[in-house]
Amino acid sequence: MTLTRRRLLGASCAALGLAPTLGRAETWPARPVTVVAPYGAGGANDILTRLLGEALGARLGQRFVVENKAGAGTRIANEYVARAAPDGYTVLHAAAPIAIGEALYPRLPYDAKKSFDAVVSTAIAPLFLVVNAEAPYRTVAEFLEQGRSRPQGLNFGSPGAGSAPHLTAELLMRAAGTKGVVAQFRGDAPATQELLAGRIDGTLTALSAAIPHVQAGKLRVLAVANEERTPLQPQTPTFREAGLPGVVGYGWYGLMLPAGTPAAVVQRLNAETNAVLGEAELRRKAEALGLQLRGGSPAEFAAFIESETRKWAQVIKAAQITAD
Repeated sequence: MTLTRRRLLGASCAALGLAPTLGRAETWPARPVTVVAPYGAGGANDILTRLLGEALGARLGQRFVVENKAGAGTRIANEYVARAAPDGYTVLHAAAPIAIGEALYPRLPYDAKKSFDAVVSTAIAPLFLVVNAEAPYRTVAEFLEQGRSRPQGLNFGSPGAGSAPHLTAELLMRAAGTKGVVAQFRGDAPATQELLAGRIDGTLTALSAAIPHVQAGKLRVLAVANEERTPLQPQTPTFREAGLPGVVGYGWYGLMLPAGTPAAVVQRLNAETNAVLGEAELRRKAEALGLQLRGGSPAEFAAFIESETRKWAQVIKAAQITAD
């Protein structure tokens, strides 16, 4: 661009009141960016956050430093970022509980919609209905019929009250018209151990937690709670294929910024992240974690979060779920 054209562009932007935004977009990031992960080190969210940070840093010429702020169902990390300066230097790699918390906790110190600017959906962690391999049922229909034949219904396990596996199990029971209970454990591993021991009927779990036992022939996968079959396990049918189209639920992650961040910064982080999410090597690494990469616009991600918030609030109310 010639000097004359630069001056004309600057004058046009100033006349439209866009000069400050343009300046920030041109200089961001001028220093390292902190990316807050709402879980501890070593999990899928943490690893994906670090992979994204490394790739974004290489593209943008600044370090993207991962800071883990685990605990309280992601609320600690969410509040930290909600209170941060809206300058693009503190980013939240949000997780699904941010859209669930409003219905569980009536006095949150932030608002999932008003306290953040959605940037981009990064990945989902599909949830699979998994049963003990010695169980007699081999299809979703047989599994549900077993539940209907018992006075107490089905016994599910989940990694915690209000988690995506818990709520998706509740959604499944209501869609199928069967009774049951969802026992709460401290994480996926204890729930899986109960399933292996035959003390519960099934779990809705991320593939990473179940796949070693599936490969060993100890667990069986019946369905995935995705809109479509997942490339992580393409042979597994969806609940839609089993006649339950409304049973869709999964863990998910996405980048968010404090509300009021300059739009140009939001757009640039969105564009650069979408470019990174399109890289084959990152997709390979994500799939090894049991994740499907996504992408898209800020508006699409904001609409998705709003939809998730409404859906799970209805399930929480219907099932009378509390945070206790």
